[in-house]
Amino acid sequence: MTKTKLFLLLGTSLSFISLTVNAQCVATQDCATLGYTETSCNGGKGVKCPFGNKWACFKSTSECEQLFCDKYGFKYTCSGTGYIGGSGVSCGGKYTQCTCASGYEWKKSSCQKQPLNGAQGNLYYCNDNVVGVKTSGMNFYVAIKDLGFLDWNNAKFRGLSYIFCNSAKGTFPSSSQLQTIYKNKSAINNLLSTNEGIKITEGFYWSYTRGGSYTYYTVNMSDGIVSSDGISNEHYARMILTSW
Repeated sequence: MTKTKLFLLLGTSLSFISLTVNAQCVATQDCATLGYTETSCNGGKGVKCPFGNKWACFKSTSECEQLFCDKYGFKYTCSGTGYIGGSGVSCGGKYTQCTCASGYEWKKSSCQKQPLNGAQGNLYYCNDNVVGVKTSGMNFYVAIKDLGFLDWNNAKFRGLSYIFCNSAKGTFPSSSQLQTIYKNKSAINNLLSTNEGIKITEGFYWSYTRGGSYTYYTVNMSDGIVSSDGISNEHYARMILTSW
């Protein structure tokens, strides 16, 4: 390549670069693009656009405070049902978190009513659902329904995984506890029927009290009679909760 052609190429390249830079650095005279968007400012507190009649206004003290509060998460008024007040310091009358009243918990940015869990008088709850009942003077809760009509081994197998709620594990009643259920059957059945439960059936129920090598005691809920029966026979089974 000759020197003349090389100089021509260099000159053309430099001219192209110069044109590109000039195209990218064109100054704008559009007021809105430059941030001048207001028609006027309160008390003239602002700067007028040099290319038109729009203004860029200064923020008031309250507006600056609000921007600061919003930036750092102060957005809850902490008032209404279930609220005691704000937690920590406030900013512009709002808080980053609220203190909830008894029976409510701070969840998903609000004080929400806690579901009923555990013993509440004669009822035992799990996430607002009644799962056990008892009457006055009883020291255990009766499950809301039977395990089924089963032989002893199948009843025991199902009972091993029976949970009233969370870590509250059920157990089979003793023969004396089954007699307590029989004596309070009417009151228990009333509670069961009003809480979507299944009433105690007029039949034999398994206890965990052993009667012999292959027998366990049962209680007849028709008359309260205790008897020993073989594990291959089928009877009703219902769990109880003895501690909570």
